[in-house]
Amino acid sequence: MIDYDLQSLIDIREQARQIEKAVSNKENRFISRVLRSLPTTRKKLNGVVLRGLTNQIHPALERDSLLCYLDEPVPNAESDTTRSRTAIKSPVPEVDVYNHLLILVRLIDTNKLEEAARCSQALMTKITGQNRRTLDLIAAKCYFYHSRVAELTNKLDTIRGFLHARLRTATLRNDFEGQAVLINCLLRNYLHYSLYDQADKLVSKCVFPETASNNEWARFLYYLGRIKAARLEYSVAHKHLVQALRKAPQNAAVGFRQTVQKLLVVVELL
Repeated sequence: MIDYDLQSLIDIREQARQIEKAVSNKENRFISRVLRSLPTTRKKLNGVVLRGLTNQIHPALERDSLLCYLDEPVPNAESDTTRSRTAIKSPVPEVDVYNHLLILVRLIDTNKLEEAARCSQALMTKITGQNRRTLDLIAAKCYFYHSRVAELTNKLDTIRGFLHARLRTATLRNDFEGQAVLINCLLRNYLHYSLYDQADKLVSKCVFPETASNNEWARFLYYLGRIKAARLEYSVAHKHLVQALRKAPQNAAVGFRQTVQKLLVVVELL
């Protein structure tokens, strides 16, 4: 198990190096590659790996603010993973935010929602204090998980103003991935409370970026289908839902595809 943790730490440190490479070369494709592997990385996360990672990339003064979210190491369970060399200087903001995101994902997976809420709020404060285009892709992923934490804690309505503010900022900065994620988070927010008119108004006033990823397009088209179905525009809803199925991953996201398929059947019957 210790060997597995050490290998996981090595893999994530390599991801951090890819992010640093993206920042120095201003090449977002390296960050995109790291974020695409997040579902795989997520399975490798545990307290030992995250503690070792935080020790390696953060100097002592910055470390405590992140380690407070992690479990204390079990006695006699420490290995080279947690005793490895420590950082001397602060990481670039992109690596800092990515590590913070991994800790947040771990808190969600272990159902520690109170800690996740505090961690998520600290992460948003960290992101809003930066103005770096190389941070946009990672920030977009962070907005999604911030919204997810709010949904799990039944506080979606409290973050609506924040999401609107970030959407305005993302639009002004031509942050297309951020725009796509924030529009989808807002639509999910409205639909959670059955606010179909507000959701429809948001769609009419926003332009969903053409360059958004297929996953974000699939979500957006599904939300459009729900809105149009609620407004009794069944033929338009049917078109959007079929497009959502085409955009969705064919070998993954089984739950999403089932949800879309169920709504599609209902719309066809109506």
